[in-house]
Amino acid sequence: MALATALVANLPLVYLFVRASSHGASSYVATIWTRQTLDLLLRTLSLTGGVIVAVLAIALPMAWLVVRTDLPGRRIWAVLGALPLVFPSYIAAFCLVAVLGPRGYLQGWLETLGVGALPPWIYGYSGALLVLSLLTYPYPYLLLVAALRELNPAFEEGSRSLGAGRWSTFLRVIMPNLRSAIMGGALLAALYTLSDFGGVSIVRYNTFTLSIYNAYRALFDRSVAAGLSTVLVILTLGLVALEAALVRRVRPSRSRPARPADPVPLGRWKWPALGALSVVALLSLAIPLGVTVYWGLRAIVVGNPLGEAWRAALNSAGVSAGAACVAVALALPVTYWAARSSGRLSGVVERLCHSGFALPGIVIGLAFVFFSTRLLRPVYQSVTLLLVAYVVRFLPQALAAARASLAALAPVFEEAARSLGRGPWSVFQSVVVPVIRPGLLAGGGLVFLTAMKELPATLLLRPTGFETLATRIWTSAAEGIYSQAAIPSLLLLAVSALPLYWLVIRPALYGSRRALWAGAPRNWK
Repeated sequence: MALATALVANLPLVYLFVRASSHGASSYVATIWTRQTLDLLLRTLSLTGGVIVAVLAIALPMAWLVVRTDLPGRRIWAVLGALPLVFPSYIAAFCLVAVLGPRGYLQGWLETLGVGALPPWIYGYSGALLVLSLLTYPYPYLLLVAALRELNPAFEEGSRSLGAGRWSTFLRVIMPNLRSAIMGGALLAALYTLSDFGGVSIVRYNTFTLSIYNAYRALFDRSVAAGLSTVLVILTLGLVALEAALVRRVRPSRSRPARPADPVPLGRWKWPALGALSVVALLSLAIPLGVTVYWGLRAIVVGNPLGEAWRAALNSAGVSAGAACVAVALALPVTYWAARSSGRLSGVVERLCHSGFALPGIVIGLAFVFFSTRLLRPVYQSVTLLLVAYVVRFLPQALAAARASLAALAPVFEEAARSLGRGPWSVFQSVVVPVIRPGLLAGGGLVFLTAMKELPATLLLRPTGFETLATRIWTSAAEGIYSQAAIPSLLLLAVSALPLYWLVIRPALYGSRRALWAGAPRNWK
């Protein structure tokens, strides 16, 4: 089962490269070696680099403020800083365009004050940078919060006792211990940027994902779409390899704190810090949520029907739940074999099953289009093919959760059950499954939530007439009919908010017994 899972997870990708080079190596090189491809590469890399700089500029100060200072309301700010994970990029993009666009609400308010027309800065590079930065900074933020929480304050105290100031201690003692979290968060933000389709399409910034989709839809010869997809795959895998090489050089501290660090008094910087956090919360949370609620209420008042939105919600929930169940069922044999086997083959198979983590959804969708139209024509544009694509895309989440649960189960318990006469299957049912069930449920929940928001693969693979919440939101927002996009957006946010907080944000912020914020020693009992 593990070998079959690895084959299914990687066969579409292999077929994509075969399809791109089907007319020969010279034709493949001629397809991708063009001025347009170079322009796309520069545009995509410039956006990715800008997003990395922006998210680190937001995440590092925010994590420091909520973990190591006496900032008022640190617990509330800690949660608010991670909540933008709830919003898909296409929802945040159309909300920001509705407010900050040339004909948006801000423009109307400024006209009453006699101010002229605003420049269309929300479109293009600046708009894409704003949208993706506001949505991806929680990735490094959560990692930095965990790293700062686990950093031993004795190192800082030793530096200060030797005469170093706070700034020097931060640069020479704290930052070296945050490198792994910084690089991991930057990688996640970069992968999100490379794979994003909905946000860049609404703000009209042409990257690889948008060009691949346009080439697939507009051109009769889809070799261009396949060639651009291979370039995007190589770029994505190169980023993953670069991050892995950099992390191997980092030597994090093995020391764990025996007590929390004393909070740093902000003094006169307290109000500027609160102001900066308020601006981030306004742009990343208040505007998207406020605009969505406003347009949803307006849609109900004008009498837009809810039936189609509910049908899209049921379609999304059905296929996402199916993908979650299949992903968990496939992840269990892969992780169990890798965790209990001493051979190298099991580890290689497990790593091959993680290929979906590094591949954008539009690449996986396009690979399944080519694969099904050539070899499996009956399943083309079927719910079954869409479900399989979801499984390949989000299988790494189920694998990570199952592996973490198995790591907490020592083999001695299984050996004891075997010594008492139980067979392998009986031991698996009575010992292994009850222990790892919470991790499997968490992994299935993550797969369900992320599949609900998946857009490009759904656009390419869905059956004709099969609407999901993601496709309905994107279609309405792209046409500028925000009232029709609002109700599906509210349904999607309602489905995602509480489970995402419970499965992702809460464990990341409050995973250990230590509180996130520092307090007086008497409060730590």
